[in-house]
Amino acid sequence: MIEYFAKVTELLRDKIPFVSVTMVDSLGSTPQDQGSKMIVTRDGLYFGTIGGGKVEKKSICQSLEMLNDPLQTEKFLFVQWNLNKDVGMTCGGTVRLFFEVFNHNNWEITVFGAGHVSQALIPLLLTLECHVTCIDPRQEWLKKLPVSPRLTSILSADMPSEVKNIKDNSFVILMTMGHTTDKPILLEILKTRDFPYIGVIGSKAKAKILANDIKEAGLPPETKNRFYCPMGLDIGSNHISEIAISVVAQLLQKRDEKKITA
Repeated sequence: MIEYFAKVTELLRDKIPFVSVTMVDSLGSTPQDQGSKMIVTRDGLYFGTIGGGKVEKKSICQSLEMLNDPLQTEKFLFVQWNLNKDVGMTCGGTVRLFFEVFNHNNWEITVFGAGHVSQALIPLLLTLECHVTCIDPRQEWLKKLPVSPRLTSILSADMPSEVKNIKDNSFVILMTMGHTTDKPILLEILKTRDFPYIGVIGSKAKAKILANDIKEAGLPPETKNRFYCPMGLDIGSNHISEIAISVVAQLLQKRDEKKITA
């Protein structure tokens, strides 16, 4: 059991998706005892056993199905299999198995800028099941962010160059020092990448300026519909904490819309 937890700790640390399978109960003639465990990664069986043979093969297939489904949102699954009818084994026992998914489909959020609004936004995001990356050229502002294993801080004097490193499924937020620094990042994104959500902090006046920037950059006019500016739901005041709440609310709304439409 100690070795099992050591393996789980390693996979969690390295952010490798995996499924832990536990034999909760067994009745009749079954290939392994109650409480036996195994770990399955996308490469197959990683550690342990629940008895080998067909029941283990079926369990590995079930685990891989959960890991390879891009829309998988359920992290737990309980099954009861009759070894003869459901698994195709000659013995007539029954097994009850519990599948638990780890490190799968982490919600990725990338924030450009570590200023005042980000200082309110990022701690709020870290209360959710997500991983946040914050990019800023100012070390002193990055140091003000909370320390968390789910927060990666990147010090970069060339923020547009970081666009290529963002994960494809990331929600991207631009709230840097102002329009001068937001603009090149946004144009780089619109020219080279396609993310499920792009938001730029600012007013309706700023949105008009960005629309003109897009036109001057030679991008199609409809490109302006690929991002939100102003970002956040139309709730609350201009208080920094309320802006952060409105942004998180919109992120949750768009995240869940994509689950439904997918």
